[in-house]
Amino acid sequence: MSTLTEDQLAIVETTRDFAREHLAPHAIEWDRTKHFPVDVLRKGADLGLGGINVREDVGGSGLSRLDAALIYEALAGGCPSIAAYYSIHNMVAWMIDRHGNPEQRHRWLPDLCAMRGLASYCLTEPGAGSDAAALRTRAVRDGDHYVLHGVKQFISGAGSSAVYAVMARTGGDGADGISAFVVEADSPGLSFGANELKMGWNAQPTRQVVLDGVRVPVSHRLGAEGDGFRMAMGGLNGGRIGIAACSLGGAGAALDAAVAHLTDREAFGAKLIDAQALRFELADMATELEAARTLVRHAASCLDQGDPAAPQLCAMAKRFATDTAFSVADRALQLHGGYGYLADYGIEKIVRDLRVHRILEGTNEIMRVIVARGLIGATR
Repeated sequence: MSTLTEDQLAIVETTRDFAREHLAPHAIEWDRTKHFPVDVLRKGADLGLGGINVREDVGGSGLSRLDAALIYEALAGGCPSIAAYYSIHNMVAWMIDRHGNPEQRHRWLPDLCAMRGLASYCLTEPGAGSDAAALRTRAVRDGDHYVLHGVKQFISGAGSSAVYAVMARTGGDGADGISAFVVEADSPGLSFGANELKMGWNAQPTRQVVLDGVRVPVSHRLGAEGDGFRMAMGGLNGGRIGIAACSLGGAGAALDAAVAHLTDREAFGAKLIDAQALRFELADMATELEAARTLVRHAASCLDQGDPAAPQLCAMAKRFATDTAFSVADRALQLHGGYGYLADYGIEKIVRDLRVHRILEGTNEIMRVIVARGLIGATR
């Protein structure tokens, strides 16, 4: 992996400054009070964080997937939960930019890029998580509209977002029967469940999205009927890079905190940082994070280049980085001793936030399925 360009280094520094000033000082309180800081999200949009991979003609930043990975890692150093929501919002914005017609792009993307309106990605259902192609939400054509019935589960930003990218069945069983729709928040029949009580990610809401006879204009369908599953999977390739990068940023912050703690803390008449066993642990943690970072950036670059192996590499990167980062954060907590278990130190929050990264955007077990399919396909 080549070194970063001057522009990329500037992107990282600017994003880190934003995270230090606007995210890190409030992250523990947002987690405690379950506060979704929409005003802060919009401040990030002033830096271009609302449309990272969206073309510039509608207000996007026009950056690459690699640039996005750098941004999410830097943001997560301040708060993994908020960084992850930026990734999800941008996944929807990219889908509309990539698959929308000119009218659709100009209707929704300027507000999304400025984060005057937020976006949610609606694929998972109560009975269709890993097996997303089995989703049951249905869209029935009725003249110039579709009528949508169904329930989406675990939807980040639900209740606060202005638009919802909803995958619904317009045809028969399987992936080919799924289409993608942009559903606006004020649509009659659209409602939301209670905010879920979660282990982590408390700084962003997670709710059911309930579609009870929601009438959506045909003009709000992205692409043709039957294209929705392909669009959703394309969005998830980028989403997996985003979540992997968020994991790296959170774990990096935990590692930095562990180094600082061991440097300050004394036991048995000596600084803990002088204990060789603890130094070796820190060295292993840093090495594992660097290996994961290299894989994430390589996968992001391959996605930028349209490499046919990119989906498999994105799955590898997501699986490896989220597992590695969670392990590093958990070990950083252990190195803090009892202090790591206290909320005021922020380490236990990072551990809780990073735990869900091994589940969402496709569980890590499903990432192994994707990688294995690529291997088997390559040998036949």
